[in-house]
Amino acid sequence: MKSKTARNIHLILLAFLGLGAIGGGGALIVSPSGKLLGGLPLSILARSPFQDFLIPGIVLFTVLGLFPSLLVLALLKKPSSRLAEQFNFFQDMHWAWSFSIYVAFALIIWIQVETIYVQGVSWLQTFYMLYAIPLIFVAVLPQVRIFYKKE
Repeated sequence: MKSKTARNIHLILLAFLGLGAIGGGGALIVSPSGKLLGGLPLSILARSPFQDFLIPGIVLFTVLGLFPSLLVLALLKKPSSRLAEQFNFFQDMHWAWSFSIYVAFALIIWIQVETIYVQGVSWLQTFYMLYAIPLIFVAVLPQVRIFYKKE
């Protein structure tokens, strides 16, 4: 696989996650009752600390929506950030690349916590749990890493 193709796949995977979470999280923020998402019943929150979907919607919108969307821009522009570098566990790589790995783990954690509170698994949860695999796999490909290796 060519380097640019691999990098573009990485960006598309992050953008798809971001746009989907902005849509889903936004719908939960606008309609915390879950009605905008096909009548998502509030009863599934019975074992959670939430009375409605507002807080989960805000977390979904920001952490898995806005953050990966902004990462796409950061991966394209490669801006420097002393603050972000403080959290960069991969010192030989640009911070935005490292954060793209963190987003995949945030997705796994989100789905795990969701399934614990809901005490069930839907096809959508399964899809996104499996979606984290190519997010990580494509990011660590040598063809992608070459774009984000620090000089």
